[in-house]
Amino acid sequence: MKIYSFPPISHSNAQILILGTMPSEQSLAVNQYYGHPRNAFWKIIFTVFDTPFSNDYEIKKSLLLENNIALWDVLEVCLREGSLDSAIEQEVPNDFNTFLKAHPNIRHIYFNGQKAAAYFKRYIKLEHDCHLTTLPSTSPAHAGKSFDAKLKEWSIIKPEFLL
Repeated sequence: MKIYSFPPISHSNAQILILGTMPSEQSLAVNQYYGHPRNAFWKIIFTVFDTPFSNDYEIKKSLLLENNIALWDVLEVCLREGSLDSAIEQEVPNDFNTFLKAHPNIRHIYFNGQKAAAYFKRYIKLEHDCHLTTLPSTSPAHAGKSFDAKLKEWSIIKPEFLL
């Protein structure tokens, strides 16, 4: 099945960009980034920023924007049956050079998992100087690390905003 990524959540003052690979079937069904209830992404973000968790998607997006985080996916479109990144075929990346020109304060890109980093490195040649960091996937399919272990690694995103 041909699927498309969501538009980015961002504003022009964003300092950090977090990238996933492509929305899961559950995320597509609810039209929300990280919409699977067992995906740890939102719980990690709320915990890192010491904010009471909310299931309200508008509050989730606001938390990112208030902390100068942009959120997007590496791929714009692909063929995929199911939700696993390993099932992705005929992928087309998003246009990051145009995005980064419109978001000149982004200096750090964090990847939500190895596949997002691999696709980015395969297709994207940045014209913009950014530090790239791969973090453990927040997907429920990535059960090799506990929530606490993932949280510890993801906590590195917070100091970027204290500059």
